[in-house]
Amino acid sequence: MSDLATHPARGSRALLAREARHGPGLWAPTLAFVQGRGARLWDADGKEYLDCMAGIAVASLGHAHPRLVAAIAEQAQRLIVCPQNLGNDVRGAFLEALVARLPAGLERVFLANSGAEVNEAALKWARVATGRSRLVAAQRGFAGRTLGALSLTWEPGYRRPFEPLPYQVDFVPYNDIAALEAAVGDDTAVVWLEPIQGEGGVHVADPAYLRRAREVTSELGALLVIDEIQTGVGRTGRFLALEHAGVVPDMVTLAKGLAGGVPIGALAMTQAVAAAMPKGGHGTTFGGNPLAAAAALAVLQEIEAADLLTHVERVGGRLRSGLEALGGPLVRGVRGLGLMLGLELTQEVAPVIDALCAEGVLVINAGATVIRFVPPLVISEAEVDEVLARLGRVLAARG
Repeated sequence: MSDLATHPARGSRALLAREARHGPGLWAPTLAFVQGRGARLWDADGKEYLDCMAGIAVASLGHAHPRLVAAIAEQAQRLIVCPQNLGNDVRGAFLEALVARLPAGLERVFLANSGAEVNEAALKWARVATGRSRLVAAQRGFAGRTLGALSLTWEPGYRRPFEPLPYQVDFVPYNDIAALEAAVGDDTAVVWLEPIQGEGGVHVADPAYLRRAREVTSELGALLVIDEIQTGVGRTGRFLALEHAGVVPDMVTLAKGLAGGVPIGALAMTQAVAAAMPKGGHGTTFGGNPLAAAAALAVLQEIEAADLLTHVERVGGRLRSGLEALGGPLVRGVRGLGLMLGLELTQEVAPVIDALCAEGVLVINAGATVIRFVPPLVISEAEVDEVLARLGRVLAARG
């Protein structure tokens, strides 16, 4: 640990006040973090936390991972900026490594800087590839907060201040095959689904539901987009969560854990979809920059070298079993896959999350009554056991 975390002039209160003076006023944080290693974080007062939030499923390799740190440092010394109208060595290597991990047929990739950006890009590709504008999405779904992505986001509180939104969207109940079939027509451009609804409560798609979505869209000339912004890059024990259902969509969107914390987004698509966009029809200044590409390549290499998918299945199973074993009057149930799990309580979770934070465990909600666990993929079994012990104490004190 550096002495940065304990220097009195840089304590949490001072750092928070400094940010608040010039920030946008959208948040009111009570903690200020200055250092991390693996699945642990330290705040500006020197307190240690087990991180089961990972920047909301972003820090896939945890904090300060040696391979990721080395890749970023080495690339920063060579070349940081190179737009996609010029070639680049590390970007080409990353694209090859990424496509090798994707289902056959997803062989073209547009790179951007975030999940919202690639979701917006997918909407543009869908419009130009189909000539249609109607969208079908799931209730409780979340696609982002930019105006196009917000059209696909179910939560009224996110949408209402910005309506009317630019796309006509028919929202259907998640996992309801009959409702999906009824909603898709000859004018539908896209069916847009998450394989697990993260923001919407950690609800898992039935494999039969995703397979039928693939069939219906193919039959009616619509495109199937699977949003893997949160679920992708190993979080569920497969590289993509859609692999659990064995479907191959027309487009997949990735971001969050893809570069371990360095901003990146990737839209993977079929050759037919990619070819529909006219030359110059879409673009980005920073997307696919060598620094982000080097970080993402390091993440893919570490997933392979450390056999992280097997690790996620094992450690995720341990976390799930421990959550299910908690029992008690406050626990309604557990759902999710791998290291994307939701613990549903019989009461609102905000006070429990605050109590966990006081116990040194960081988590995030997924709706009013669900605690979401999305720790770094490298979290150890011992750390999982520690999280469960602290959670058990919190629930026992409240139940």
